[in-house]
Amino acid sequence: MMRQTHFSLLMLSTLLMTPPLYAAQWVDSLLEDLGSSETVDESKLIDWGVLPGPFYNPEMGVGIGAAAIGLYRVDKQDRDTQYSTLSFTGFASSTGAFGVGFENNTFLQQDAWRLFLKGAVKNVPTSFWGIGYAAGSQDSNKREYTAKALELTPELAYQVAPDLYAALGGSLVRLSTESDEPLFTALPGGERNQSIGVSARLSYDSRDFLPNPYRGQVASVKYTRYLPALGSDADFSTVEARYSYYWQLSARTILASEVYGYFTHGDVPWNQLAQLGSDKRMRGYYEGQYTDRNLLTTQLELRQQLSGRHGVALWVGAGTVTAHARELLGAEAHWLPNAGVGYRFAFKPRVNIRLDWGVGRNTSGFYFQVNEAF
Repeated sequence: MMRQTHFSLLMLSTLLMTPPLYAAQWVDSLLEDLGSSETVDESKLIDWGVLPGPFYNPEMGVGIGAAAIGLYRVDKQDRDTQYSTLSFTGFASSTGAFGVGFENNTFLQQDAWRLFLKGAVKNVPTSFWGIGYAAGSQDSNKREYTAKALELTPELAYQVAPDLYAALGGSLVRLSTESDEPLFTALPGGERNQSIGVSARLSYDSRDFLPNPYRGQVASVKYTRYLPALGSDADFSTVEARYSYYWQLSARTILASEVYGYFTHGDVPWNQLAQLGSDKRMRGYYEGQYTDRNLLTTQLELRQQLSGRHGVALWVGAGTVTAHARELLGAEAHWLPNAGVGYRFAFKPRVNIRLDWGVGRNTSGFYFQVNEAF
């Protein structure tokens, strides 16, 4: 009787385990067909992979996204320089939002030169509360509009000393809004505006791999000047500052930290002001709900690799926007909390697909993205 019971339990456990095992094998097979791998095939010009996934965030509701990810080396003989990356993304959501984007990081001549290129075209039904923390705190200020935007930011960097880079670049932002609200005609920049500028950046960057650092640090300051002589509708400037540090606590555990600031000066169009909330910082907040001339955020994230190519991430953070930079660390600043949890899947070596759930004050959002947030 005891032997029969053991046999029955064994059969039951086998039956219960078979569907999950079969499902896991089926998923692994599907991902391999889409280009997922634990190694980079350097016989190819670019080793590509494609992956679809869901998302939800406060701006766009429920949606589906897709990402194509490529890794390559410009010089196949250079084994020391990190892989160059090229990614294309696309999305569509329940609110009628859609868009496509790309990001390219190319490392040349043993990392003496770096070429960065990022762009996006999108049509997004979204909302705006006004300028200032007080405006964003009142739901009655919420105004709906549709943003049609084009963004392009090229940059070329040269290594002037070990891990120290000087860069020149540009910025093009073109916005057209559709709304029945008279608010947008009265805002700086109006319903339609174009911003074209040139930029200079100085950065110390010792990260071992930009899309997913295990160790190192980056400290950078970027100044961008938008001028009518270049085709910009307004004359203004922005300063973007960032410091991040990465600790490899163990072979499977990374602790990442970041302090980020964005500051504006001059006749700044409303869509070029500092906006709190994105898929990189203050995840879960409605991008643009809290808008002002200056922004400061900070975050600390623990990244833990689990079995195989799976991992999790936990983070906490805070951020604020103010009219004057001196108020960011003063009593006038209203700091907003942020926390979240994420799932990681190593689709390619050191290239993660991330599914993040971010929570803020009376808000939350779910993000599907390629590479780590910072």
